[in-house]
Amino acid sequence: MRNYSPSSAILLAVVVLAAAGLGASDAPPSARVVIGYVYGSHAALDPALVDAARITHVNYAFADIRDGEVVEGGPFDAQNLAALTGLRKAQPQLRILVSVGGWTWSGGFSDAALSAESRARFVASAVAFVHRHDLDGFDVDWEYPGLPGNGNVHRPEDKEHFTALMRELRKALDAERPKGRPRPLLTFAAGSFADFLAHVEIKKLAKIVDYVNLMTYDFRVQGAEKVSGHHANLFPNPWDDRSASADTSVRAFREAGVPAKKLVLGVPFYGRAWAMTTAERNGLYQVGNAPQPAIDASYTRLSGELIGRNGFARMWDAEAKAPYLWNASDRIFISYEDPESLALKCEYIRTHGLAGAMFWQLGDDMTGELLRVLADGLR
Repeated sequence: MRNYSPSSAILLAVVVLAAAGLGASDAPPSARVVIGYVYGSHAALDPALVDAARITHVNYAFADIRDGEVVEGGPFDAQNLAALTGLRKAQPQLRILVSVGGWTWSGGFSDAALSAESRARFVASAVAFVHRHDLDGFDVDWEYPGLPGNGNVHRPEDKEHFTALMRELRKALDAERPKGRPRPLLTFAAGSFADFLAHVEIKKLAKIVDYVNLMTYDFRVQGAEKVSGHHANLFPNPWDDRSASADTSVRAFREAGVPAKKLVLGVPFYGRAWAMTTAERNGLYQVGNAPQPAIDASYTRLSGELIGRNGFARMWDAEAKAPYLWNASDRIFISYEDPESLALKCEYIRTHGLAGAMFWQLGDDMTGELLRVLADGLR
């Protein structure tokens, strides 16, 4: 997940989890669930924006790490978390978690996980945060163990320390379980690339947590690299020298030992835009740069202003099973997700027995169209 600026709208993301088994060890959960990421640290949240009829779990993003402890990330956190937990009155199945870290606030993880003493401090503060806000669980978004991420402190020892931290979190959450309440949830967000797997003990982690939320998006990011491409395609495109895709990532995590019933497929409700230097292949896997000024590629704007409008033609990559927009006159390429690609991902989730789909973020689709496709496709 990524942290967003205070000027951003209240951002929601929802994870829709489906069930299908791959054998006794991969037996699916008894019911499909919907987990939602809600970004609201810098503004008051309108709980009416949360479609609690389609959501069974909400992850509030983000809590921060200061002096080795989990703390509120913004001045509206207590108010927003109270609004979210209040939704349980009308929707008793709804479970509210807090997500800590994210792209911007992962700098304190390595120090927090460094020693038994520092882990105990972090874990105690995490449990206290959960109790303080009457939450149902805890989501760890460390981006990334053993890797710099956003210029963060990192160590080779993060690999083993991450496992120890999650194990101690699991034990403490279970021990502090309020009477009459379900077992607290523990989840984490996972980078969908090989280097992430190389720096974590994924098989051990999968045994500890309830869900592994696989961030199968941002395969290509404008500005960070010069070559355009799909940023959340289901299958590889032959022109992609990385062969990046959701399917590639899922297979790698499954082979590394993550049970299908715990693996959650990530999908984006936003796009990635490039200003291309050539019109070849309609901009697909060609040299380009971040457009200036930046383009709002939320699905809200794409669907309302750009798809089939203002010179943007909707294209379909049959091999990658992914849509994209191409503006031939301005040479603008935009990779994004739409109902057709999401429907195919729902089919993929069912076929492969995955836990479901996570998306970041509902605030980027105020039409509710993408959530409806996921909920209908997986429930």
